[in-house]
Amino acid sequence: MTASTETTGPQATPGGTVDAVETVQERPRLVVIIGSTRPDRFGPTPASWFAREAEKHAGFDVDLVDLAGFDLPPGLGGNDPEAALPEDVAALGRRLVRADAFVVVTPTYNRSYAPVLKTAIDWFYSEWSLKPVGFVAYGGHFGAFPPIEHLRGVFVEFNAVPLRDAVVLQRFWERFDHDGRAVDAERMGRWAHKLLDQLTWWALSLKESRARREYPAGIAE
Repeated sequence: MTASTETTGPQATPGGTVDAVETVQERPRLVVIIGSTRPDRFGPTPASWFAREAEKHAGFDVDLVDLAGFDLPPGLGGNDPEAALPEDVAALGRRLVRADAFVVVTPTYNRSYAPVLKTAIDWFYSEWSLKPVGFVAYGGHFGAFPPIEHLRGVFVEFNAVPLRDAVVLQRFWERFDHDGRAVDAERMGRWAHKLLDQLTWWALSLKESRARREYPAGIAE
């Protein structure tokens, strides 16, 4: 997994233009996001597991991003494009903009996802645009499908590409041992690698498209 970086990369604007031509031949970058910041949260365990599986998969350079490391104001900025972003928002943006694909690791909170994750999503636009998004969700006896369904609808608004398949960890406390290792490592590894195969396909396809052609403008009156 990579450490934090201050380097910014090319990004698609809301109108669909590309600031710079990307090098399609480079291995794509996957950002894995820990989508909870609660005390005593479980999120780092499945997120670290998935990041390790992504490194084994070897299709991506992997960057594990913990939202607990960023102080994101819940009130978003205004419409002034020249206004400076809060320091931690800018720092998170520098991590996200370099990504070619995302995996959001989310708990199930009251049949949805954590407010801090919505805040992190809404502070940005082009950082998500025209990139695939996969999900690892964990929950109790009834599974973890609600936050995935809610997040898919959100990411579509950014012209991101949420994947149909996801890793869903029902009864999450039974999935890992006390050292954070998967109990059924072979089975869970297959789930992770199938999702990573799909993310690789989409990441490479969309990276090439972002570099070579402009995304059409949206429908307007």
